Amino acid sequence: MAMTQTQILFPDENGLKRAAELLRSGALVAFPTETVYGLGADARQGIAVAAIYSAKGRPSFNPLIVHVADAEQAKRYAQWSETAEILASTFWPGPLTLVLPLHDGHGLSSLVTAGLPSIAIRAPAHPTAQALLAQFDGPVAAPSANPSGRISPTTAAHVMAGLNGRIAAVIDDGPCAVGLESTIVGLVNRPTLLRAGGVPTEAIEAALGHALEIGEEGNITAPGQLASHYAPQAKLRLNATEARDDEVMLGFGDVPGDLTLSRTGDLAEAAARLFDCLHQLDATGRPIAVASVPHTGLGRAINDRLTRAAAPR
Repeated sequence: MAMTQTQILFPDENGLKRAAELLRSGALVAFPTETVYGLGADARQGIAVAAIYSAKGRPSFNPLIVHVADAEQAKRYAQWSETAEILASTFWPGPLTLVLPLHDGHGLSSLVTAGLPSIAIRAPAHPTAQALLAQFDGPVAAPSANPSGRISPTTAAHVMAGLNGRIAAVIDDGPCAVGLESTIVGLVNRPTLLRAGGVPTEAIEAALGHALEIGEEGNITAPGQLASHYAPQAKLRLNATEARDDEVMLGFGDVPGDLTLSRTGDLAEAAARLFDCLHQLDATGRPIAVASVPHTGLGRAINDRLTRAAAPR
């Protein structure tokens, strides 16, 4: 879906009104969430949803997350459960996506679910995302606002670098606070971790009172499960202690680098900086060496993104 110019909108009354109008017309609008910038379309309009896949170059078997204002809206499209209520009441609005069975007569485009009988749905916490959802008053399908498989966008500038001229508008409201995509938990059967993300697994398990099952590799039941994903143009080398002669270094904690995720080893800071650092280092055109990050808390999500970014492609 080619366009001559992508509008820059601001999160004021006029900008939000214009963004909602564009969504109703079937156009694509990128907007900030607490995780990353999302590329939004009316989830009920098949042509609009198809435009997301076209703009991103995204495989049509990879489902999309539907964004709603709250649990009451979610119940219009998904079959709710006691477990869903526990997790939504604990973590919504916030960076947690639930995969639930679809309601009959849900009215969503089948492209949103990639033909699956389930829906990935969440209520974002970002005030601008909430204001847009209120202004639009409907479900918004929104994967990350970047070319498919590439580094996720945490600023409007990242969105423009990848999609300028291919989408109608982007709402510029500064950098995203969390900086990692949402955690995805499947609730079609037993509660299953499908993707690590902005809510630590340990917190979800504490809310449920039991461990999550782990989703099977290679079985695409939710967004963000492709083996190669979130990738820069350059090659990544993980668990490095220093850069080789031809590399730039992404440091963490005591391991220094050309850029550092967190000098103090703070995983929340590292998560918020991850994609922006990868964007900056990728612009050098050199391979990227990445320091080891602990595999606990948000470190699980960071390592998930780095592993997919480093996968053969």
